[in-house]
Amino acid sequence: MLTKGDEYPIHQTPEPIAYSGTDRNFYDRYFFNGYNKDGSIFFAAALGVYPHVNVMDASFCVVHNGVQHNVHASRILHNERMDTRVGPIAVEILEPLKSVRVLVDDNEYGIRADLTFHSRAPAIEEPRFIRRNNSRAMMDVTRMTQNVTWEGWIEVKGERIEVTRDSFVGTRDRSWGVRPIGAQDAQSVVPAQEGQFYWIWAPLNFDDCITLYHVNTDAAGAPWNTAAVICGLGDDAAAEHTRSCWSKLVFQSGTRFAKSAVIEMENHRREKTFIELTPKWNFYMMGLGYMNPEWGHGGFKGELAVGYESFRTDEITSAEPPFLHIQAFVEAKMTLPNGEVKMGSGILEQLVIGKHEPSGFKELLDMAP
Repeated sequence: MLTKGDEYPIHQTPEPIAYSGTDRNFYDRYFFNGYNKDGSIFFAAALGVYPHVNVMDASFCVVHNGVQHNVHASRILHNERMDTRVGPIAVEILEPLKSVRVLVDDNEYGIRADLTFHSRAPAIEEPRFIRRNNSRAMMDVTRMTQNVTWEGWIEVKGERIEVTRDSFVGTRDRSWGVRPIGAQDAQSVVPAQEGQFYWIWAPLNFDDCITLYHVNTDAAGAPWNTAAVICGLGDDAAAEHTRSCWSKLVFQSGTRFAKSAVIEMENHRREKTFIELTPKWNFYMMGLGYMNPEWGHGGFKGELAVGYESFRTDEITSAEPPFLHIQAFVEAKMTLPNGEVKMGSGILEQLVIGKHEPSGFKELLDMAP
């Protein structure tokens, strides 16, 4: 089966581009977020391609005046992976690894946007994520992360928000590989493993540098994937990959959300950098399809479906699905080995399911005391 993608020199297997060459759960995904310096305006977008279920979906979210607006769209892929538009939402590659445009055209929900990111630092490849459920690959993923500036505009219910590069920063990531998508398998691997996932991701922006940190740990708190990077600004900046990294979260009572967090990074000279994070409010990832009961990733919804929901973020009291997976907007204080202090902002993504001994969690969804 030949498609438009076969015209480009991007094949990874002897098969046409329509066939990803891996299992049914293969996906290829864009993610973006952006915010002004005080976090009073926040937006996020995502677009996913799922070749083996022949689906493409996308979402665009904006948080304005305390309300999170989520626009969702899903369509049949028709095997054309290069056509990155789903209903009103589109992603356009302007200059690979440097500039990408996100569009939200006219729709009945009154949310529109024309936003372009420009690289603030180089794209950085994270360590490959591999996690198995007994004999089956639950995750086998490559991801790159890049901090950016934004320009353009957003329209929310007739109110236009101007987005300028001197005021709006953020992060984009690209990931591809295998992870659970669409409907659950009719027969799971036996014996089934106990549900457990601990994920922290903190891309941060400072005036003259960026930092990236992530960690996945098992129930005992041992990391199975973690990395931290400090990098200057500019496409040619050299990223300093740290020798080791560590984090500690203090959880809000009755939740699995951080009240505060500390990240420690040690370079190869064994000098330590500390970053203190203060969460201000939560963006709920269900707006991008994560844990969303209706708009989950890769679900079949027909030729084309478009939907919407909104809520006040300060009125969400649940810390369970679909509101368990969050990105908290954070203020960041970084103390360098020489004692210099830098102030910045960013997000602290959190998804904590099941046991996690260092945090005191013992059940699937018990909450902090």
